[in-house]
Amino acid sequence: MSINKSQFITVAEMAKMLGVTRAAINKQISEKKIPAEKLGRNYLIPKSALPKDLEDRIRSEQQKASESILEKSHHRDLDFEKELWAAADKLRGNIDVSEYKNIVLGLLFLKYISDAFYKRREELEKFTHDPKNEDFYVKDEKARAQILETKDFYKSAGVFYVPEKSRWEFLQTKTMQSDIGQVLDKAMDLIEEDNRAELEGVLPKIYTRTTLDHAVIGELVNIFSRISFDHNFDREKDILGRIYEYFLGQFASSEGKRGGEFFTARSIVKLLVEILEPYENARVLDPACGSGGMFVSMGEYLHNHEQDPSKLAINGQESNQTTLRLAKMNLAIRGLSGKIELGNTYYQDKFPHLQADFVIANPPFNAEWDPSKLADNDPRITLGIPPSGNANFMWIQHFVHHLAPNGMAGFVMANGALAVSGKEGELRQKLIEADLVDVIIACPSKLFYNVSLPVSLWFLAKNKNGDRFRKRPGETLFIDAREIFEHISRKQVVFTSKQIQKIANTIRAWRGESNAGEYKDIPGLCKSAKLEDIKKNGYVLTPGRYVGLAEEEDDGIPFQEKVHKLSAEIKDAFKKSDELEETIIANLKRLDI
Repeated sequence: MSINKSQFITVAEMAKMLGVTRAAINKQISEKKIPAEKLGRNYLIPKSALPKDLEDRIRSEQQKASESILEKSHHRDLDFEKELWAAADKLRGNIDVSEYKNIVLGLLFLKYISDAFYKRREELEKFTHDPKNEDFYVKDEKARAQILETKDFYKSAGVFYVPEKSRWEFLQTKTMQSDIGQVLDKAMDLIEEDNRAELEGVLPKIYTRTTLDHAVIGELVNIFSRISFDHNFDREKDILGRIYEYFLGQFASSEGKRGGEFFTARSIVKLLVEILEPYENARVLDPACGSGGMFVSMGEYLHNHEQDPSKLAINGQESNQTTLRLAKMNLAIRGLSGKIELGNTYYQDKFPHLQADFVIANPPFNAEWDPSKLADNDPRITLGIPPSGNANFMWIQHFVHHLAPNGMAGFVMANGALAVSGKEGELRQKLIEADLVDVIIACPSKLFYNVSLPVSLWFLAKNKNGDRFRKRPGETLFIDAREIFEHISRKQVVFTSKQIQKIANTIRAWRGESNAGEYKDIPGLCKSAKLEDIKKNGYVLTPGRYVGLAEEEDDGIPFQEKVHKLSAEIKDAFKKSDELEETIIANLKRLDI
């Protein structure tokens, strides 16, 4: 018999909603205080059979979660996004994470464009009252009001025009109404109507049909109302962008392996960008762009180097419509814009003529695909057609095809591509012999949310003999970073900012960049190899083959002394083992076993 799980709450979900342990819920079930149906070893609690006092208690706990945010005023603190997430997550109840993600992120985006609109409206109001402003000053109040509602005066400043019934202040007045879902969907519709060129088909209109209680949706609006720009919208934009990215990461973690399809862990992205070193007016392509994190990180890099992020020429492709919406909202919140196209990159290259200065990507690993769908003369296929069971080298050829004459690519790849034999091994050999492989970095396991698959970072250079860096034809740098990480949980590790700079500076020194110092091979960490070295190793690109083992520091203790000490420790361990065995046998005899 199949069960419609949407009609039930799990023990874990109930415990989270009430702020108690799962053991406490199981005890209530065993005492028949909470009705439940057994499914295997677990219980499912039917929503329709919840006692009223329990429903009231759940609602009370959710109310407390939102009030804890509404009472606080330190919304610029570093932990503010964590507090917002804790409150929003508690309100989720048992709704599926993938659905809740779109509800929450859609509201965050709506909050952002409303605040941007209010900021521009304030500016226009000042302009219309300033006699020195020849473009906007008018004496007539009706004329001033008309200027404030003129769409072009917002769009010319890169701001979305927000109709009255889509503005956050209006929505706040509707949070107690049972039709708040309809109000929000209408708000999204009105915004799209007034900004079709940029937002058509982007905003989520799911608030009417969601199973999330209308009161919970209203509470989410109240929670996000705590993010206010206080007449400093530039700071507010940074906060909103940070919150959006944090929420994306948390949703990715909650969705587990599926989360990796739309979000790449921040430290991996930052390392890719630090090594690529993008610049103003660069043409950038991510053909598996997910929620747009690669572009956001490139924008941050430019900002940190006193360049204008808005001058990046962004081009992205994504095969999932919902994820594409997340990407467009993510870019808009960061003040970035570009072309993000929907389509399967294997068979629909949406940018066939693009020559990119940078290609950056985290494509699906080891994915199946159908080579028969390719055109006979597909210009991307320069090495050969990869097997249908693994598209890794289809992605790599796609990246190479789109590189400008001095272009560089940086991407994440499953470790299998480093050493696989057969047809893929032949394709890798051709890639190496074309002298395209610039840098290979072996990464630690557990960099991705809930996925322990080890990965490597590949960097390709179209012109090692004349790009921005020193001439380095026939050379490839290998870095073994498998032991460079910091644990943030039992299931996940990250690169710290210091570790990212250590790796990036090693590459900068190897590339001969100014102020990067002199490059030296370091056993166990890095090795600059010649094409002949790679050929001798069967065209395998595993960094461990080249960097060797790290040199151990001499602790000053003579070898014989170490052997003597170790022998004594082993003898002591054997003795304790014998004593323990005798104790166990004696206890068993007493029990007559």
